[in-house]
Formats: sequence, C-alpha cells, structure tokens
Amino acid sequence: MWPRFRPAGGSSFWGDDLYEMVVPPNHFLRRLKGLLDWEGLTRGLADCYQGGAEYGPIPYHPALLFKMLFLSFLYNLSERQTEELANDSMGARYFLGLGLHQAAPDHSSLTVFKERILKRRGPKAFEEFFQRVVHLAQGRGIHFGRIQVVDATHSTAAVDVKKDQERQDRGGRPRDGDAAWGTKGRKRVRTVEGRAVLTNKAFYGYKAHLSLNAESGLITSVRVSRGNQTDGKQLPKLVAKDQEVGLKGEVYAGDKAYDDGDNHELLRSQGRSSALCLNAYRTRKYPEGLWVKIKGSVDYQEGQRQRYKIEQKNAEAKRWHGLGRCRYLGLAKYAVQALLTAVVLNLKRMVLMLTGVRFRQVARGWARG
Repeated sequence: MWPRFRPAGGSSFWGDDLYEMVVPPNHFLRRLKGLLDWEGLTRGLADCYQGGAEYGPIPYHPALLFKMLFLSFLYNLSERQTEELANDSMGARYFLGLGLHQAAPDHSSLTVFKERILKRRGPKAFEEFFQRVVHLAQGRGIHFGRIQVVDATHSTAAVDVKKDQERQDRGGRPRDGDAAWGTKGRKRVRTVEGRAVLTNKAFYGYKAHLSLNAESGLITSVRVSRGNQTDGKQLPKLVAKDQEVGLKGEVYAGDKAYDDGDNHELLRSQGRSSALCLNAYRTRKYPEGLWVKIKGSVDYQEGQRQRYKIEQKNAEAKRWHGLGRCRYLGLAKYAVQALLTAVVLNLKRMVLMLTGVRFRQVARGWARG
C-alpha cells in the first residue's frame, strides 16, 4: 500500500485565479514556494505516522505541516498564531498550497507532527532537512568561498529561574532538566567601591554553535549544547559537519573563545589555515614564534575581517526569529529550534541571491512577505 494524505489545493469557484491576482509575483513566499521541492524535502516521513499513513485516520501531508512549522519560525509565531496566519493570509495560503475553501491544519497538528518525528527519528531528521537546503544551494550554483566563520549564540531556557529554584528547594524536579548555567559575553558593572569592572554575563539555557560560509552568507553546520559547554570545544564537530555537506573550509575564523592549541593543531593537520583570534599572551610570550607567523598571515587577517558576518547572523536569528529564548523544553527540542531557525535564515538568503526578492521583516505580525 501507499501512504494516504489529505488532498490539498483542489478546485474552488475561483480556482487559482484569485491567488494570481492578490499575491504579487515578487512576494517572498511566492518565490520561496518554487525554490524547493517541498515534498522531496519531507520524503520518507510517512513512517512517522501510525501505520506508515497506510491505514487509520487520513493525516495531513508532511510537506504541508513542515511548511507551517517553517512559517512559525520565519515570522516568530507560536503554533497557534501560525494556524491563524495560514487561515488569514493569502500569501501564506498560496505558499502552503491550500485551496481557497480549505481550512489550515490546526495548531495541535503541528505539535503532534513535531513530536512524531522526534520520537521516531530524533533531531537528526531536522538536521537532514537543514543539510538538504545546503545541498540545494550548492546545486543552484551558489558559490561557497574558502573562509568559514564559527561562533556560538545562547538561548535562555523557557523557565522562570526563581520559581524553578524554589520548586527544587522543596524537593521538586527542575522544569528543564537539560538546561544549564553558562556565560556568554561580558558586561560592565560597578563594585561596592564604585569601580567599573568587566564581568561575564551569566544565562540559564543552551547554546547553538554555528559555522557560516563567509562568501555565500549561508550557515553550513549547526550543533547545540547545554549552556555550560565551552565554545572552543565544538570546533572539531563543526568542521566535521561542514565536511559532511561537501564544504572544503580552507580557513576557519573565530573569536578568542576558539583559541585552543588543539583547535590550531586540528586545522594544521587537515591542511587548513587558522584564523582563530589569538589571545594577546601568545604573541607576548613568543614574539618570534609560530603565533606571530599565524597572526601576520593573509588568511588570518582576512578571516578576522569576515567575523562580523556570523555576528550579524546571530543577531538576526535572535531579533527576528526568536532564537534568544527557547520555545520548548529539553536539548532535543532546542536542536529542532536551532536547526529550523538556520533553515529560515538560509532560505531567506537564497531567495535574495537567486531571485533578488528580499524578505521584509516586521516587528510583529505577518502582513507582507
């Protein structure tokens, strides 16, 4: 037997003519719809349904539900708000392939869809979605340059820390058992004596570790960790993930958090150049040694000049797509959030590069593409 899914689209009094009239040719979602084979992207997910979608209640097609999840991250909406968007916005309905007479899947269907995939395949399924988008960019002729830039961004857990600690003091379990305290960045504070000093910023949650190709502006690998994991230790895994999608990565650049002897040696042993920002003590202690040679190289200088691109990407992910705070509880679901956010960022970039259409951000709501 073949999987059975609810039909989408179909005939209505107006057919597709109304969509043609009201959804402009340069609408972001219209361009995006034709950019990907969405059904191909979600091929193989039928086995996540009860009975492999061969019997029982007829489910929605996974491509439809995946596109709705994509919209929720694109516009930074809850799943309930995404249901409203899919019913109210002609651009969204056109993108989803819904007929004018059809209601969108309800928000609970999105929740169940996500849970089914995680239970059956785990976060790896969402990583495969992400990697297929990177392969699509390569297949469309987008050029990936020789410099990769790495960085981490943090997300605070969906937890009221004070109440959670009170709960644990009474013998209860933490609301999010995977989250951990960590530090990211520095801030200036005043001591009791009135002196201004720099101290680490503490947060409770997780980190998303990213590798970005400086020339294409596309994220090429994603790894998540608890908040207490150090950034530098993730570099070998990011390099390995870049290799999985066929990236050469001749030069790796990063901030001082990645200045670890093992990282420099890893890059050297693989024939890559290190543009990981060196701490000042290295060149002070060895004024004529290897570190001075690395710092003076063309690759190091160019890699450091490109670092701002991943910092901008992290800011975009937080400001417009909600990565600053966790949507869900647990590390596995945080991986879903980080990977789908990376898919959104990459597809925005790809639509711009391939069609010239820019996604217009709005502070709240979803009025325009």
